[in-house]
Amino acid sequence: MCYPRGAATITDGLAHITPEKFYVEACDDGADDVLGIDRVSTEVTLTVKKDVPPSAVTRPIFGILGTIRLVAGTYLIVITKKKKLQDNKVFLSMLNHVLSVDGFYFSTTYDLTHTLQRLANTSPEFQEMSLLERADPRFVWNGHLLREFIAQPEIHRFATPVMHGFITMHSCSINGKCFDWLLVSRRSCFRAGVRYYVRGIDSEGHAANFVETEQIVHYKGSKASFVQTRGSIPFFWSQRPNLKYKPKPQISKSVNHMDGFQRHFDSQIISYGKQMIVNLVNHKGSEKPLEQTFSKMVNSMANGMVRYVAFDFHKECSRMRWDRLQILLDQLADQQDEFSYFLVDSEGKTVTQQEGTFRSNCMDCLDRTNVIQSLLARRSLQAQLQRLGVLHVGQRIEEQADFEKIYKNAWADNANACAKQYAGTGALKTDYTRTGKRTQWGLIMDGWNSLIRYYKNNFSDGFRQDAIDLFLGNYSVDEVEPASPLHVKKDWKFLALPIIMVVAFSMCIICLLMAGDTWTETLAYVLFWGSASFGTFAIILYNGKDFVDAPKLVQKEKMD
Repeated sequence: MCYPRGAATITDGLAHITPEKFYVEACDDGADDVLGIDRVSTEVTLTVKKDVPPSAVTRPIFGILGTIRLVAGTYLIVITKKKKLQDNKVFLSMLNHVLSVDGFYFSTTYDLTHTLQRLANTSPEFQEMSLLERADPRFVWNGHLLREFIAQPEIHRFATPVMHGFITMHSCSINGKCFDWLLVSRRSCFRAGVRYYVRGIDSEGHAANFVETEQIVHYKGSKASFVQTRGSIPFFWSQRPNLKYKPKPQISKSVNHMDGFQRHFDSQIISYGKQMIVNLVNHKGSEKPLEQTFSKMVNSMANGMVRYVAFDFHKECSRMRWDRLQILLDQLADQQDEFSYFLVDSEGKTVTQQEGTFRSNCMDCLDRTNVIQSLLARRSLQAQLQRLGVLHVGQRIEEQADFEKIYKNAWADNANACAKQYAGTGALKTDYTRTGKRTQWGLIMDGWNSLIRYYKNNFSDGFRQDAIDLFLGNYSVDEVEPASPLHVKKDWKFLALPIIMVVAFSMCIICLLMAGDTWTETLAYVLFWGSASFGTFAIILYNGKDFVDAPKLVQKEKMD
């Protein structure tokens, strides 16, 4: 089996900047041609080194993310820093982490956007394509920025497709047998965004916070992988922030849910085969309607390729009863054995194919989801290592202390990366992922992260959503726009009411600390200022949606 390589992209180059043009010179291929980008017309052409004006300002770069048009004109976005992760035989070349944009990864010769199984099933023609041509558009986060490059194959080598998510690689040893173990999470750029502003699906069936996670093993030339996916509950619902700790989810009543729902699972089946839905939301409270609707829609779709299991994670594991997760694993065991995993031997012959995937979700598809995915991945890894001869018959991964530590920490790091990219903080419940049990310190850290999430989700995520929409091309800058949509004049109440509330609360405390001549006088002051404080707080909470930091670049109907 041959893994596709195609034409490599540049890894070292120079950017020459003039008021009229950008010139990009590749320093690692010995070619004389230079990429020229007109800053006015955005035309992209090939020229030669002698055409670069001597007056140009020159800077070293490690790749091109693309171009973006803003109010002042066209800007070239380049990679200015890189960090080599590790040489690895599976990926055939070095992988690089773009430090200037957290969580983005790229490779100069290997297509990070495809799983091992997808690459193994490609045609010879596909293998000769450039990285930009063959990359899966779901996971190319700078696809919009590279739109001027895509139509011109001769300049593809200057373009650097980047993936957003998480990658970790480890050289491990069990029973004196060395193998490489990798964990790769690919976040979809379709319906991308932050926690409370992007939920459910869009009309094309793209789910919010969709992540494809692949676990890879490489041993003596043999390669094995196990793929899982996660994504928001795939119908039309929203959960807009309103200053409450947990806004109530709202299921849309004005759209046909089944159209988008069907599209989503049609795409899942085409990409991954059979689907096993693992729904981890609560079966009571505000999450209950989502679980009931999800179950009804799966039954209404009546697709034999899609199965559904609901597991109330919080109820089953309450009071630290984390051993009860085994109930779910036992319930899924037969299905996991049926799905199997992908395995290719040292001669390039495909031994087994993965016939289906687990599609897990909770509300955010972060904390609960990551715990379950790590357990399913461990069960698959157990089977793979035994088949490859790394583990002896009867041995368990849990008994291999050194590798178990690597495994748990990697999955916890994966959880933190996915959580920061969607919710703004590290994941919850990572103490269980790292140690196999819940701890009091873990509960304290969960509380702290929950408070940080509350602040960010209410007071800073709107700007973050705008940045994502601008980067992905969901919003295009209009040069004739009279004023920036980011500059919205706030109503007086946004400043006055919080100030009144703080002053009234402060006066209430002062009255308690500095009592008057009589207790009735003190009580009157406390009641007055307390009532003013509480009343103002109630008004702010009632108008909560007006006080949060909402996105300004994309209309609300596009977000719901």
